[in-house]
Amino acid sequence: MNTKFTQVRRRAVLYVLGILGAGGLVWSATALAGSPSISVKVDDRPIASNGSSPLGASYAPIVKRVAPSVVKVLVTERAKNIPLNDALPFFNNPGFREFFGDQFGHRGTVRQPPQEGLGSGVIVSEDGYILTNSHVVHGADVIKVTLGDGRELTAKVVGTDPESDLAVIKVDAKNLPAITFADSDQVEVGDRVLAVGNPFGIGQTVTGGMVSGLGRATLGLDYEDFIQTDAAINPGNSGGALVDAEGRLVGINTAILSRTGGFQGIGFAIPSNLAHNVMEQLATTGKVVRGYLGVSVQDINPSLADQFKLSDRSGALVAEVVPGSPAEKAGVKSGDVLKKFDGNPIADARHLKLTVANIKPGKKVPAEILRDGKTIDVTLTITKRPAERSLARAGGDDENNPAAGEDTGTLNGVGVGDLDAQAREEFDVPATVHGALVTSVDADSAAAAAGLQPGDVIQEINRHRVKNADDAVRLTEKTETKKTLLRVWSQRGSRYVVVDETNPPGGNS
Repeated sequence: MNTKFTQVRRRAVLYVLGILGAGGLVWSATALAGSPSISVKVDDRPIASNGSSPLGASYAPIVKRVAPSVVKVLVTERAKNIPLNDALPFFNNPGFREFFGDQFGHRGTVRQPPQEGLGSGVIVSEDGYILTNSHVVHGADVIKVTLGDGRELTAKVVGTDPESDLAVIKVDAKNLPAITFADSDQVEVGDRVLAVGNPFGIGQTVTGGMVSGLGRATLGLDYEDFIQTDAAINPGNSGGALVDAEGRLVGINTAILSRTGGFQGIGFAIPSNLAHNVMEQLATTGKVVRGYLGVSVQDINPSLADQFKLSDRSGALVAEVVPGSPAEKAGVKSGDVLKKFDGNPIADARHLKLTVANIKPGKKVPAEILRDGKTIDVTLTITKRPAERSLARAGGDDENNPAAGEDTGTLNGVGVGDLDAQAREEFDVPATVHGALVTSVDADSAAAAAGLQPGDVIQEINRHRVKNADDAVRLTEKTETKKTLLRVWSQRGSRYVVVDETNPPGGNS
């Protein structure tokens, strides 16, 4: 083999961090003391899909029913003194500080003028509870809600959940026009929908379209299961209502995908079922408690399916098990594939995370795992996630473009070293992580194409544990195949990757 193994060198490694887990305990804003559960109206009938439409020739009857439930939310952040280095972040630039030291950017304050923001909200109960987005009310000192009848009321924050971008606020009023919730699990691509909100502050606006996709995860939030729609959503629509053809709430409008900053036909809404669950917890306790399993999981791509000899790509591949977690106590191991959870099939890593998050801590849940081709049944006791833990972002999106490789070895172009104290300090590797440290990766190698980079730690090679650099060398010599399955730790957590060296440099896949 011509793999080069080098000593650890001093180097700067830049990581883009993404921290996700299988559940979480979420901070909240001030909760109203003794808040009861929100009384909401729910209509879980599926939408008619036989070709006949209750809309007739006009959307007007539906709009008249829904419009009073959607409000304008104006937030104000008072003028305040902020640290100078927050106002002028370039003072924190390492290059700037290298030349000028800390004489700038850490002294004094600057006066920030009042800040205003505009969004929308949806009345969900007759006694004044309103759903909106967390990003709409973030940092607000004063929140004013304008109702459909023109009244302007001051609202208080009940609770926020940044991990799903939802918030609950409340106004002191009675007999408000509360919206009716639909069962968003029954929404289908092709269903007609209306988006109602206050874009650009011009006044309440209604746009029409259809459900363009389901189960979207595009914004990097911890809990994403967006409904995609082509109904026009613009700045100011955030927190507004996405309703079906019967005027029932199917989602909370949240974001758009755009290259210009304006509407381009792709908008996203948080499903009403997810919003309802978060809303109930925020209203009763001021915080959201999600189930915790204690695994880092990833999707199964074709290369991983081939390496693990899987007949299909459904399920969530376990890359890491947290010591002492419910998963470890139940006997779950890295390399297992979670196929069923609580009696329901698991489609992918995101699906598993959302499923676990909705389970109440303390519940015993049956699960089906696939290990080395055998199906194993286990029972897990879901717990509340420890506040100090953070699991890895689900992986599984690696596209392994074959690249260079020659002679009898594998991982050509990869240099490794032992994890000594200096290496752990330099690359910030926890004491619990063991393996061979990646010190260099040839930019034109298959390993680089698979995402391997300096600072990663190779924990397993072809399902064999790696203790040090010597192990890594031995396990890449005289291999039967040029496809290598690695379990790799990085600052994002552990994940499986496949390094495919079956094609020569520059060869075609």
